[in-house]
Amino acid sequence: MPESEDEHYFSADPSVPFTRESFTCEVWGHELTLVSGAGVFSRGHLDHATAILFREVEPPAQGRFLDLGCGYGVIGLAIAAAVPLATVTAVDVNDRAIALANENARTLGVHGRFVACRPEQVPGGDVYDEIWSNPPIRIGKDALHDLLLTWLPRLVPGGRAVMVVGKNLGADSLQRWLGERGFPTERLASAKGFRVLETRPADRG
Repeated sequence: MPESEDEHYFSADPSVPFTRESFTCEVWGHELTLVSGAGVFSRGHLDHATAILFREVEPPAQGRFLDLGCGYGVIGLAIAAAVPLATVTAVDVNDRAIALANENARTLGVHGRFVACRPEQVPGGDVYDEIWSNPPIRIGKDALHDLLLTWLPRLVPGGRAVMVVGKNLGADSLQRWLGERGFPTERLASAKGFRVLETRPADRG
C-alpha cells in the first residue's frame, strides 16, 4: 500500500504524485491565497493548530523572524504580509514545501522579505527576534528536542519563540522540559486541545 501523506510530509522528497491545491484564509486582517500540495502538511486548508496560534498571538511591528518547520509557508507568509518591517527566514526539510513557500511568497509580493530554505542553508551567525512554529511533533521526542535546542539559542536577548502544540501530543511535558533546559516557557492560551507556548531565551548571564 502507498504511504499516507501524514507519514512523510516531513521527508525531504515526498514520493506521492504532486497535485497542487490552493485555498484562501484571512490572518490579522490580511487575505492570503496560498498554494499547497500533496506530500505537504495541511494540504488545502489552514490547520486548526495554526489557526489557534494566529488567533491568540500577534507579531510585533518589526523584527527578524524564523518560521520553524514552515511547510508551504503559512506562518511566515502571514507575518511578512502583516508586518512590512519584518524579514522572515522559513526552514523545512521537505523540498516540495520549500518550493511552494517561495512560490507563495512571490505571489503575495513578499519575496524580498521572505525566503524558505533547508536548515543547513541558513548562515550560522543568523539570529532572530522571534521564532514561530507549529512544530513537527510527530518526528519524535528526541528529534524534536534536538530541533528546538538547535534553533532556540539563536534568539536574541529579549526575543521569544511562540509555538502551538497539542495537549495530547505532549504540550505540557514540552513546556516543563524547556524550562528545565533553561528556556523559561509560559502558556499564553489553551483552546480546543492545543496550547500556545511562549519561550524566552536561556539566560546565558
